[in-house]
Amino acid sequence: MVGTTSDITKSLLAQIEGFKPEYEAVEMGQVLEVGDGIARVSGLPNVRANELVRFANGVPGIAFNLEADNVGVIIMGEYADLREGDEVRATGRIASVPVGEGLIGRVVDALGNPIDGKGPIQAAEYYNIERIAPGVIERRNVYRPVQTGVRVIDALTPIGRGQRELIIGDRQTGKTALALDTIINQRDKDLICIYVAIGKRRGEVANTVATLEKYGALAYTIVVIASASDPASLQYLVPYSGCAMGEYFMAQGRDALVVYDDLSKHAWAYRQVSLLLRRPPGREAYPGDVFYLHSRLLERAAQLSDERGGGSLTALPIIETLLGDVSAYIPTNVISITDGQIYLEGDLFYAGIRPAMNTGISVSRVGGDAQARAMRQVAGGLRLDMANFRSLAAFAQFGSDLDRETQRKLERGRRLTEVLKQPQYQPTSLVDQVVLIYAGTRGYLDEIEVSRVKEWEAEFVRYIHTQYQDVVNGIQNELKLTDASEARLKEAILAFNSTWS
Repeated sequence: MVGTTSDITKSLLAQIEGFKPEYEAVEMGQVLEVGDGIARVSGLPNVRANELVRFANGVPGIAFNLEADNVGVIIMGEYADLREGDEVRATGRIASVPVGEGLIGRVVDALGNPIDGKGPIQAAEYYNIERIAPGVIERRNVYRPVQTGVRVIDALTPIGRGQRELIIGDRQTGKTALALDTIINQRDKDLICIYVAIGKRRGEVANTVATLEKYGALAYTIVVIASASDPASLQYLVPYSGCAMGEYFMAQGRDALVVYDDLSKHAWAYRQVSLLLRRPPGREAYPGDVFYLHSRLLERAAQLSDERGGGSLTALPIIETLLGDVSAYIPTNVISITDGQIYLEGDLFYAGIRPAMNTGISVSRVGGDAQARAMRQVAGGLRLDMANFRSLAAFAQFGSDLDRETQRKLERGRRLTEVLKQPQYQPTSLVDQVVLIYAGTRGYLDEIEVSRVKEWEAEFVRYIHTQYQDVVNGIQNELKLTDASEARLKEAILAFNSTWS
């Protein structure tokens, strides 16, 4: 027993003699004032922009305003129990989020913490939320399509991988629905989707997640949330976090799509944070760098060159307008940054034309380069036909006598409008889009009653997939309409029309 005690004593003495204290220099500061999610801190002379700091209660913050005698810090959590004089420690780490395969299928907050109750996330690595956009030499032209499954978009305002296409319109006109349809259509298309919810109600986001799960889209989607009940600081950061998660896949040579829903609320959150930090206000009380706020985010979307791996990040920002005013401050800023816009009009929505896209002012500046050749062949004159129809329809309201040619154009325009209508969560494959738009633009629907066009569509799609599978396979494999496949398609339409009543 004595020997055992002696051994323990010797062991303890050896440990004490071998102990070498380790010193670590930590920058400490003190809270000067705190309120509304913002703290002013003194005593952090070496802190960097966007560096994480930690308050005495364990809540993190981000150094945002670097002034001569104090630092303005955005508090990333609960701040009610913080007091003047509390300690603040610099961490030496720039604000970053976890990225990697482990995030796919998960719902996370603005800092990448899981909020879906499915356990911890295995991160491949961490990316800074603010990153420099790829340079001109690192990019290449947009050349591959993002098939949204929405006929009016794929035909008239196609989106390419690496493009930034704005979805803009008044509230309740179907902006989020378009984005969700696009995500749902990416099954088996090797495109990772990130849905960023900014300032939305938690119930609304829960419905969105349930919808994605119902249609099997959550298997390749990351949902990043800063809800309306979260501090403005998190609403400001969340799109940058979602973008960083998408950039990881782009860096791996893969393709990603990120939806920012919506950047109007993002600008509001930034305005709130800036005013609390006493930054000088400009037009509509927004700070002077509000343009840079969105340009540095959206410029990170790119199609990388083959030397950089050939990956891409496509951005679908959403902007909410007030009473259709696309010339307001934030909408014009984002329109000038993006490569085109899809404008959803309230009048069309309430008239039952859904998606309610105004084909006149909606445009895609680069997506046409990525559009499938088969779609270019059949939809080449569709925009002009629809524009003529809109102007003629407005003229015909005056009740004037119309000549036969004008009446024919009006009747065809009504049928094309029916072809472009589409229920929510029912994306259409490229082949089905091509054959239906071909039938509409070539006049094969002119004898069909407008009220029965949808019925004709459903039955014809079934017919061509069962009786003319060679046409379907030809368009699917070659992505173009050859003379032979066009002749067979005509034959299929005429044969179906002769039997359909």
